Amino acid sequence: MKTIIHFVISALAIMVTAYVLPGVNVEGLFVAFVLAVVLGAINAILRPILIFLTLPLSIITLGLFVLVINALLILLASYIVPGFTVSSFWSAFLFGIVLAIVSWVLQKFEKN
Repeated sequence: MKTIIHFVISALAIMVTAYVLPGVNVEGLFVAFVLAVVLGAINAILRPILIFLTLPLSIITLGLFVLVINALLILLASYIVPGFTVSSFWSAFLFGIVLAIVSWVLQKFEKN
């Protein structure tokens, strides 16, 4: 049950973030829920591998390269999920940052 609530909150955060940012389009709540599941799977499987492989670069950039990895994974998700489009790398970069902030805020409301 807790996992479903987490994915619903993530889908809501995706909808809010897509509404706020130009260059990112989500065609509905179902697409946002599918995107939340796909991003969760990508972040669970690919992200740790990519972070490990790029660890020297992440150390040199003081961890800022992880934001680039997030943007690339969001672009990958836009290719996988129909109905979710990102216009450019920088839109994906901003989407990752804003999504993290919105998700954090919504998670704080969940615990209260």
